[in-house]
Amino acid sequence: MCKDCGCSLTRHDHDHLGAHAHSHEHNHDHSHTHEHSHQELHTNPQLNDKKTLSVIHKILDKNDVEAGHNRAHFEAHNITAFNIMSSPGSGKTTLLENLKEYTKLNYAVIEGDLETSRDADRLIAKGIKAYQIQTGSACHLDAFMVHGALHHLPLEGLDICFVENVGNLVCPASYDVGTHKNIVLLSVPEGDDKIEKYPVMFRRADVVFITKCDLLPYFDFKMDEARAQLKKLNPATQIIEVSIKDGDSMQAVAAWLKDNIRGAQ
Repeated sequence: MCKDCGCSLTRHDHDHLGAHAHSHEHNHDHSHTHEHSHQELHTNPQLNDKKTLSVIHKILDKNDVEAGHNRAHFEAHNITAFNIMSSPGSGKTTLLENLKEYTKLNYAVIEGDLETSRDADRLIAKGIKAYQIQTGSACHLDAFMVHGALHHLPLEGLDICFVENVGNLVCPASYDVGTHKNIVLLSVPEGDDKIEKYPVMFRRADVVFITKCDLLPYFDFKMDEARAQLKKLNPATQIIEVSIKDGDSMQAVAAWLKDNIRGAQ
């Protein structure tokens, strides 16, 4: 997996990273040199922790600056950008394929996957403007990848740009890609337990689409429990039950998007 988001860190490293990420405080003294020998890092794990955290913070800081540029780019074209995140197979691309039938809003999609252009090809076949980012080994999109993609999309006349992130319930939640709001999908076959297992993603959601609701009779998915867990983690989030086979639910998705584009309020 990618190293820049901390996927390769040990549990001990993640504990330290989480504490620093929440506080945004560096408690170690920056006045001393960071050039430590390999032997020093091996015998003193705290030095390695500090060096790792310093690198991670620099990456995130640079990413946030680029994300700001992306937002300004979208806003210059009067576009609202939505970051769509979920685990693989929750129905992100299928939702975007079918959304066209329920909204007059003009939208394009930046697709993120490790390999292949299959998702972008599917959307283009439906007449939807799309550009594929192949991340290789990276398990999330970052602001620099999205910035590069913007130069390959015709932005004039768009109302919305969706950034369909790499299927992953962990790392995408940590990276601002320059969008305005976060959409998180949770499908019925995944189970309602994913909310408590992956809280960071759901805490950052402006809306959660619970997808594939036509399969509720066939899975042990407790909708009331899912709603309670989501409201406990994120009282402000909105929750919409969705099935592409249910036109009313797709209309609800379209209505939420219309209400949440820039200038709608």
